Amino acid sequence: MSTRSRAVLLTAAAAAAALALSACGKGGVSGGGGDTHFVTGKNGIDTVAAAKRATAPDLSGKTIDGKTLDVADYKGKVVVINVWGSWCGPCRSEAKYFAKVSKEYADKGVQFVGINTRDTSTTPAVNFEKEHGVEYPSLYDPTGKLMLRFEKGTLNPQIVPSTLVIDRHGKVAARALEALDDTGLVEMIKPVLAEK
Repeated sequence: MSTRSRAVLLTAAAAAAALALSACGKGGVSGGGGDTHFVTGKNGIDTVAAAKRATAPDLSGKTIDGKTLDVADYKGKVVVINVWGSWCGPCRSEAKYFAKVSKEYADKGVQFVGINTRDTSTTPAVNFEKEHGVEYPSLYDPTGKLMLRFEKGTLNPQIVPSTLVIDRHGKVAARALEALDDTGLVEMIKPVLAEK
């Protein structure tokens, strides 16, 4: 292989690696400029004071098992939205924690909803949920259209995985742009659940 061919191959590999990391990784930056009204805590969780929160967009459609779901139907509950893909390593790491905490908080006024994205069919998504014991519903969003409904400059899901907590009034209260364990997940939920 020539030096030039090797350089082109290495450049292509580096670009592919950068793209993979941006699509499924840890951390991220907020979209939009100006005063976004949110604060990032030491735990990496962005939060917004109740008076400054943006209303969550329409998050409705078909689930990975073919049912119809509208997140607005859960108004009055705290809703945890987890954006995931079966192809995403960090999503696999956090799935057991989401399964566990969703069960622990089911009778405390908290509803979990997944948004499965970038899976080309529902088969790997359904298998992922079975493998990891995820029992809450997941909307099927193969092209990321639901993620794009969030306004720029708000607490929006920007990478996979992303987790959002929506308050009882349908407004986005908190966001994490990284895989979470059960402790981090509970840290996101508890303050919003304590609100009246």
